[in-house]
Amino acid sequence: MLARIPRWANENVLVGFDTADDAGVFKLTEECALVQTVDFFTPIVDDAYTFGAIAAANALSDVYAMGGKPVSALSILAWPVSGDTEELAEILKGGAEKLHEADCALLGGHSVKDDELKFGYAVTGLIHPDRIKSNAGARPGDALVFTKRLGTGVIATALKQGIAKEADVEGAVQSMLKLNRQACEAMLAFDIHGCTDVTGFGLIGHAREMALGSQVTIEIDLSALRFLPGAVDYARQGAIAGGLKNNREFASSCVEASVEIGRGFEDLLYDPQTSGGLLIALPERDAAQLETKLPDAYRIGQVTERTGKPIRIV
Repeated sequence: MLARIPRWANENVLVGFDTADDAGVFKLTEECALVQTVDFFTPIVDDAYTFGAIAAANALSDVYAMGGKPVSALSILAWPVSGDTEELAEILKGGAEKLHEADCALLGGHSVKDDELKFGYAVTGLIHPDRIKSNAGARPGDALVFTKRLGTGVIATALKQGIAKEADVEGAVQSMLKLNRQACEAMLAFDIHGCTDVTGFGLIGHAREMALGSQVTIEIDLSALRFLPGAVDYARQGAIAGGLKNNREFASSCVEASVEIGRGFEDLLYDPQTSGGLLIALPERDAAQLETKLPDAYRIGQVTERTGKPIRIV
């Protein structure tokens, strides 16, 4: 469908929709560019306030993934006519307070009537045109560092199925509520070659975009991955969202494995994440320093010359 959308040359478009990047970038001056993104979805937790806050953290993440600073946001709301307005107030409050935590101003928004609740934000950030962190800059020899644990989609599905433990849900919620602001600020101290946030397309889907954009092979060490408490067990019990199945159908042809991937682990490679971590490609010499500076960060693999398929599981 994207191939059918007309394109017109514009020298100020530094990152457009044709590169599968996390956000678009439009140059205003030689010193300043806009970073723009939009994201909204249906509730993934029961608590209204928490849902609003997670929706905000998730939308902000795309700006952080580009190395930008969020400055303003507009809310997007689809709301049932029969919906509880007190619940709506909590959703809006949760989102607004998370935006405030990010020093991002809420300017307004737009709402429509819909039988199914959906909520999120269009976020605008600022960045220097020479400091954009695209997903297409990874280089052979780079280390791959990730900043959060995997499994939010599986745990959210387990919650809907009524099999999730309260402590496991709380762990996933805390992960989704955590802004990628600290991770962004920490990585900008280093020579970052490529970056993307791991969200709806899962680890494999977003790594695929980085591999194709950078014309490299992304090698993921299965033993290095870290999962949220309960995620592996729920995946083995069949807590698989439709988005996970779609991700696997779309991206599995780009993956080769030199090891046996155990039951549950393969699902988590494709698990759609909400407000997931940053996947960062940077020189080996900087990776250890980033891990020291950002305690939640950990190495999950490396970048190699393109040999075989774009993704290799080892």
